[in-house]
Amino acid sequence: MLYRRIVSDKITEWWMVTSIFIIVILPIIIGFGLFTKAAPLIELKPLGELVGSSTWLPHKKEFGFLPFILGSLYVTLIAFLLSAPICLFSAIYLTQFSSKRVLRIMHPVIDVLAGLPSVIYGVWGIVVIVPFVSDYLAPLFGTTSSGYSILAGGIVLSVMCIPYILNMLIEVFNTIPLGLKEASLSIGATFWEMVKHTVISKGFPGILSAFGLGIAKAFGETMAVMMVVGNMVQVKFHLFDSAYPLPALIANNYGEMLSIPMYDSALMFAALLLFVIILLINLVFRYFIYRTKKHE
Repeated sequence: MLYRRIVSDKITEWWMVTSIFIIVILPIIIGFGLFTKAAPLIELKPLGELVGSSTWLPHKKEFGFLPFILGSLYVTLIAFLLSAPICLFSAIYLTQFSSKRVLRIMHPVIDVLAGLPSVIYGVWGIVVIVPFVSDYLAPLFGTTSSGYSILAGGIVLSVMCIPYILNMLIEVFNTIPLGLKEASLSIGATFWEMVKHTVISKGFPGILSAFGLGIAKAFGETMAVMMVVGNMVQVKFHLFDSAYPLPALIANNYGEMLSIPMYDSALMFAALLLFVIILLINLVFRYFIYRTKKHE
């Protein structure tokens, strides 16, 4: 009997360690595969020219990825600026001020929003957001726009990110010990002061983590953004101008333009750029979280 338990424990430990190893090794395998496919382009052109050039002429083997990088950054920034305050204030209200009944009602709503396919958000963006930007917002700012723009992409992307970030923030605030909040109130703090100085302060690493994962998710979104952002290669951007994010470049062209020399390698390089940027975003936020916890 003892021998069977020892064997069972060893087998259990083995498959758990194996699972962790697979999870750790997967990003390395993905990155290596993308680098291998992108290597012909990297050998042909200097890395600085690929990343810093704005010339996109595939027929002439001119592959400048700057417009696509900037397009992704601008759309993601707009989405984050719109979604972050909404998610933060909503999470604070749902966990600290509202009744448990409201939170029970909101959880299925958030889950439904999180589960909707991105193409539905894209169709909604075309039907609602694009005309709204074209007919109302652009004239309000004294300009004209087709509606297919950075702003439209940012709005649609922010709505897509809200349930994802909001769910994480709710979990973060629910983990704050009740004793800490009661201790804050017992020394004379108002309820809002307790929330500000105890809940938000204690949950700050978790807030950073939620925002970091939200930005990384937003940066890699493809279908919905591709449908409303306009997909135009340019460097000088305005809120009401079109852009061409990196994920849209890959989704629009892979499989259709591969007869052009080096185009396959160029699209793999775009995927590698996307991989590296998302990795850097996560590393930066992990560093901030580490620094925050260190000074607690």
